[in-house]
Amino acid sequence: MTTAQFLMIAAIGIYLLCMVGVGIYWSKKTDNVGDFYLGGRKLGPFVTAMSAEASDMSSWLLMGLPGVAYLYGVSDAAWTAIGLGIGTYINWLLVAKRIRIYTQEANNSITLPDFFSRRYRDDKNILMCIAAVVIIIFFIPYTASGFAACGKLFASLFGVDYMTAMIVSAIIIVGYTATGGFSAASTTDLVQSIVMSIALIVVVCFGLSVAGGFDVVMDNARALPGYLSMTAMYLPTEDASTPYGFLTIVSTMAWGFGYFGMPHILLRFMAIEDKNKLALSRRIATIWVVISMFVAIFIGVVGYSMSKVGALPVLVAADSETIIVQIAGLLSQNGSAFAIIAGIILAGIIAATMSTSDSQLLSASSSVSHNLMQSFFKIKMTDKQAMKVARISVVIISLVAVFIARDQNSSVFGIVSFAWAGFGAAFGPVVLCALFWKRSNKQGALAGMIVGGIMVFVWKYALRPLGGAWNIYELLPAFLCALVAIIVVSLATAAPSKEITDEFDRVDAMCKE
Repeated sequence: MTTAQFLMIAAIGIYLLCMVGVGIYWSKKTDNVGDFYLGGRKLGPFVTAMSAEASDMSSWLLMGLPGVAYLYGVSDAAWTAIGLGIGTYINWLLVAKRIRIYTQEANNSITLPDFFSRRYRDDKNILMCIAAVVIIIFFIPYTASGFAACGKLFASLFGVDYMTAMIVSAIIIVGYTATGGFSAASTTDLVQSIVMSIALIVVVCFGLSVAGGFDVVMDNARALPGYLSMTAMYLPTEDASTPYGFLTIVSTMAWGFGYFGMPHILLRFMAIEDKNKLALSRRIATIWVVISMFVAIFIGVVGYSMSKVGALPVLVAADSETIIVQIAGLLSQNGSAFAIIAGIILAGIIAATMSTSDSQLLSASSSVSHNLMQSFFKIKMTDKQAMKVARISVVIISLVAVFIARDQNSSVFGIVSFAWAGFGAAFGPVVLCALFWKRSNKQGALAGMIVGGIMVFVWKYALRPLGGAWNIYELLPAFLCALVAIIVVSLATAAPSKEITDEFDRVDAMCKE
């Protein structure tokens, strides 16, 4: 092992130990499942903003997005980022305050499945059960993508066995999540968002200096057909471009719809201590997201120019997601201080992964232990037993995710894309109708959830492969189908009870205060 590699590993090791320390600290302050899953609704505005966005911007921000830009140019990555930026702002503007108030009014719901059942007075908890199953189905592979990103990082840079690196990373994430719960996850997310920001800035500055400056980077990019175009996409295998049409643009921007159904993001809205400070959180979150995604895409462009001048090897599709890892490795060769900085960059990639994986583990764990075992199957537990089951659930779900992530060639961006569509379609329309449409009812919500979840699979594996007009991101058609299902079924069945509509009116009045 070289001195540079040792210093990088040391920097990463110190960072990981600090994260575990946060988990141990919060474990002493987490007394019940309400604290474990929602932190007692005590998050401040800055922590709320940064933990929400850090849990959103997973490893795809530092690996997937630059990798797509490196290979195909800016169009696909940029339209995705634009959709996500708009979705972030609208979600904070419309959903955040309302779901914070509504979940507390609806019998203090501490999870999204809780809210669905209590909002619609589903005494049999069918909505809760289906929602919990959806979370488990889509969050386990989502978590697996994070584990895979960590494995790829260490395998590509240090030549470490992929499976070993991936398992060790999973153990660290499980360690602080299972001990400290939501508060630990939120606190570490705040730290991780800062580390991610540092990593992005250092990488882009170093990359520009190596590539020959901004003008050289842009000239190299312009030399490729369609590389900098927003209406064309570069095809590296053919050294040509293909049109990026209106339908594709709309389809790609549909990523923004996913925000309305993301349990790990909505939980942050539910957990803020003062709902009146959500406006400050919205500004912080939106600015950070827009800047971070822009820099991540630009890193992909800079990375191509670094390959062009011979500073980095030319990366093929299977390796393009390691572009930041490659830049960090190059940086580490410039002396001990730079090796430590490179370690911080790599810690940033791990931070991006951990900040999402911990939130996903908590959501999936709450679905198993709280929603299914206690609420649906009516298994009685003391607070101590419930905490133990919650922590065991985190471990079991992690084991399944590790098994799924065993394939080193799996695409981080691809897995995240599918899971994002699943949540956006199954939960997004239900959340919006539950919050804003008084006439929606239990039957409509159930229909929307099932139709949205099934349509993601149908469109992805049966219709999208047909190509042409069918080749659009599965989130958009599945979201629209779910929304139609909610409206049609709600209007075709009995109107909600006066108790439900009175609660809706009460929440509506509180939101306008």
